[in-house]
Amino acid sequence: MFLDIKDLEIRPREFEEEFQPGAIDLGEEVRQRTPLRAAGRAELVEEHHGKHKIIKDIRLRGHLSAGLELQCARCLEPVRKEVERDFELLYRPLGADAGRDELSVTDAEAEVGYYQGEGILLEDVLREQVLLTLPLKITCREDCKGLCPQCGANLNQEQCSCSLPAEDPRWAALKEIRSRLEH
Repeated sequence: MFLDIKDLEIRPREFEEEFQPGAIDLGEEVRQRTPLRAAGRAELVEEHHGKHKIIKDIRLRGHLSAGLELQCARCLEPVRKEVERDFELLYRPLGADAGRDELSVTDAEAEVGYYQGEGILLEDVLREQVLLTLPLKITCREDCKGLCPQCGANLNQEQCSCSLPAEDPRWAALKEIRSRLEH
């Protein structure tokens, strides 16, 4: 769904969209299990910069929800995650802030995104918002044991028969110094 500046100049636009799994590319690490539902409102906000310059910002307010599947960061098993998020975003035309002297950025300015051309694609906004809801690393459970570094066995499902972990050769020099100090 394209949110066009010309349409928003006439009136705000309400949206209620449903995107089936695969309709929005969330990357290789995230699989969408259920439809992504989004509802909200897009409106044009005119900002006056100086006497004669008017900047047309797009304000988006809404809510999204979806069911996702990711891989556990420790054992690589699938992990289901339900995401839900309210959002309020402001998009300014790309280059509107160009030429301004370097100033410290306020919290409000840090929340501004930029669009190029005659509007913004809702799917791009939703993709960004879904990815922002996800943690950097997700685990299947708090006490996940992960994979054996030698044989690759999932230690949550089986106990591997590997011997003691092989020593990392990078620590050999420090081990030698330690043994000299002890004697």
